[in-house]
Amino acid sequence: MKIGIVNDMPMAAEALRRAVAGSREHEVLWVARGGAEAVRLCVGQRPDLVLMDLVMPDLDGVEATRQIMQATPCAILIVTARPQDNVSLVFRALGAGALDVTATPVLLGGPAGDTGLLAKIKTIGKLIRVSLAEPVAPPPGPERAGDVRHLLAIGASTGGPVAIAKVLAGWTPAPGTAIVVVQHIDANFAGHFAKWLGEQIAIPVRVIDDGDPLEAGVVQVARTNDHLRLDALRRLRYDAHPLDYAYRPSVDVFFGCVARHWQQEATGVLLTGMGRDGAAGLLAMRQAGHCTITQDQASSAVYGMPRAAAEIEAAQRILSIDHIGPALRSRIGVRLL
Repeated sequence: MKIGIVNDMPMAAEALRRAVAGSREHEVLWVARGGAEAVRLCVGQRPDLVLMDLVMPDLDGVEATRQIMQATPCAILIVTARPQDNVSLVFRALGAGALDVTATPVLLGGPAGDTGLLAKIKTIGKLIRVSLAEPVAPPPGPERAGDVRHLLAIGASTGGPVAIAKVLAGWTPAPGTAIVVVQHIDANFAGHFAKWLGEQIAIPVRVIDDGDPLEAGVVQVARTNDHLRLDALRRLRYDAHPLDYAYRPSVDVFFGCVARHWQQEATGVLLTGMGRDGAAGLLAMRQAGHCTITQDQASSAVYGMPRAAAEIEAAQRILSIDHIGPALRSRIGVRLL
């Protein structure tokens, strides 16, 4: 891939340049010392991927990401020192269209940091190029899920954190509603995502541990790079297979479990994201008689996953992000306080 690097710190920029150039699989197209320069360079030499710093003096990584995605869309990976110290900026950047986040290699300790960065770049390369095959069928199963009567399953990728917060903000679902979120995000940052989401909405948010049951009244968030499934007892489990899926955790895998195993009411919502993950699973949910909704093109940071679902008629309704929340409130109801 052709890669652009954006970092105002010479040492960090050089560490990134050496890591990319040393891989022999990628080319450093240019190095920008700030966000404004990166926006200009993308116009003249659009890369396949931009490694974007967050905190820069002229134009920060959030605004640079937003401008690039508007003018010359391409994949953007946030690479910044101690991302856990800039959680708000990270999620604003993800909302503006960045795919993922990782720490700057120079601060991770040499080769180990390079390896982690290159693995992340390789995964993004697959997201750019690969069309996902049909999801592998989950194991057979379920009986009951306690007091859960309605399952709301939400899948998202690029731009997803902000979109999910907007969908769930301002309401508390009626009793008996379980909410499960599968967001493409690095496992090391999933806990920060859950904490941040919990600060944006009125519903409690928890990361999912292997073996957790579905829980009404809580937003349960996938927290590993393995796929989330429902097992035979309708407990939430992590499974590394299928190993060759570029999308991890895969929305298709979880939606497929809901379609196969959930006999009560369910709603599937597929939000903004690059690629095709979630489309086949959403179609399976619709064919199983569940309600399915996708985000429209105008309000999507990246109209990839919702477009794929629309192309195969997986969605009963295609709505703007501002209308998905009200539609869910109408369908599921709200808790009376």
